[in-house]
Amino acid sequence: MVDEREKQWVLWFDQVGNKDVGIVGGKNASLGEMYTKLTSQGVRVPNGFCVTSYSYFEFVRSAGIEEKLTAALQGLDKNDTQALARVGSTCRSLIMGAEFPEALAAAIETAYAKLGKDYGDDYVDVAVRSSATSEDLPEASFAGQQESFLNITGAEALLYATKRCMASLYTNRAISYRIDKGYDKIVIGLSVGVQKMVRSDMASSGVMFTLDTESGFRDVSLITGAWGLGENVVGGVVNPDEFLVYKHPQLAEQAVRPIVKRKLGSKELRMIYAPGGTRPVKNTHVVREDQERFCINDDEVLELARWGVQIENHYKRPMDIEWAKDGKTNELFIVQARPETVHSQSKTGHYVTFKVDEAAAKAARLLVMGRSVGSSIACGVANVIRSVNNMHEFQDGAILVTDMTDPDWEPVLKRAGGVITNRGG
Repeated sequence: MVDEREKQWVLWFDQVGNKDVGIVGGKNASLGEMYTKLTSQGVRVPNGFCVTSYSYFEFVRSAGIEEKLTAALQGLDKNDTQALARVGSTCRSLIMGAEFPEALAAAIETAYAKLGKDYGDDYVDVAVRSSATSEDLPEASFAGQQESFLNITGAEALLYATKRCMASLYTNRAISYRIDKGYDKIVIGLSVGVQKMVRSDMASSGVMFTLDTESGFRDVSLITGAWGLGENVVGGVVNPDEFLVYKHPQLAEQAVRPIVKRKLGSKELRMIYAPGGTRPVKNTHVVREDQERFCINDDEVLELARWGVQIENHYKRPMDIEWAKDGKTNELFIVQARPETVHSQSKTGHYVTFKVDEAAAKAARLLVMGRSVGSSIACGVANVIRSVNNMHEFQDGAILVTDMTDPDWEPVLKRAGGVITNRGG
C-alpha cells in the first residue's frame, strides 16, 4: 500500500510517529510520537511541523548536485582532518548555493503561517532542527552531528535556516560520525523540524537521562539544567545544576519526593534572545545571585522525573531527553527525546574497576584535580589544542587538553587516550 505521506513536502507532528524515521528522520519521528501519544497523559510538547526527507532529496535532485555530493565524499579518509574539512566545506557550499523548488518553499511558508495563526503570532518564534533519517536510533543517536537554529522568525529567515540545516548533513563531525558508525555507504536523507520555541531564555532548560550516566544504574533519573536556552547544557558550555531522582513506584502518584542528590552548578552563562543583533541568540553572563541558586525547584524536578518515567515506559528503553521551562507561563516542556545509546548498550552483570598503583601515585607530582567522567584510567602525552580548527595537530593516543569539547571534536575524540577540559556538563 502506497503511503501518500512519502511524497509530501511538509507533515505536522500529529501526522507522524516512531515508525516514520525514513520520512521525517529520528528526531521528528520522536517528536511526533510524543505529541500524539503522550500529550494526552500530561507531557507537554510544543507543536510544529516537519520538512520531510522527500523535500531534501527532491531539492538536491532538482538542483543537479546529487552526483557532485557523492563524488566529493568518494575515498575520504576521516582521520585526515584537513581533507575532511575541505570535503565538508565543498558539500555545504553546493547545498547553500542551490535554490529550493518553488513548491517546497511555498509549502514551508504556508505551514509557518498556519503555526503562527495557531499561536496568535504572524512572526512566531521557532526552533529549526535537523533530523537525519539515520538519527536517534537505539544503536546510534547522531545527537549534535547536524545543526539547530533557535529564535527564527519570519518566512524568509525560516527558509534560510532550513537550507542551513540541510547543509549541516555535511558538517565535518557528521561525515566523520557516519563513517564511524558504518553509515557512509547508505543514502542518508535529512528532514527539518520546525517547532514553537519555549521561552526558556527567560527561565531555564536542560537534559534528563532516565538512568545514571556514570554507572548505568536504571532506577534513577539524572536531570541537569542551567539558566537560558538549552544549547549551553547540550553543548557542554556550562557546568549545570544536577539532580538525581529515584524512580520510586509511587512517583507518579506524587506520594513521595525521592530526590536523592542535588548539586549546584556554576551556570556562568545564559543564552537569550538577541533582538536586532546579527544572530538570533547570544550568551550573557549570569549574576552571582543566580549562579548560587538552583535553576528549577523541587516540584519541577519531580514533574520532569515523572515525565521521564512516562517517556521511558512508552519507548521501553532508557532515554536522553531535553526539557525547557517557559519564563512567560512557568510551564515545563519536553522539546526532544532520543534513546540513550551509551550505558543502555553496555554489558550488564559485571563490574570493572581500575586503580592507580599506590607506590607510583606517591612518587608522582599532582598537577591538577577535577571531576571525572567515566570509570577508567588514562595515560599518555598531553596534546594541548586550544581550537577545534587545529585538531589536525592531534596525535593518536595522546591526552587531548582543551578548554571544552563539543560535537565538532568528534573526528579526534575516539583516537584520544583521554580528554581534559576546563568546563562542560
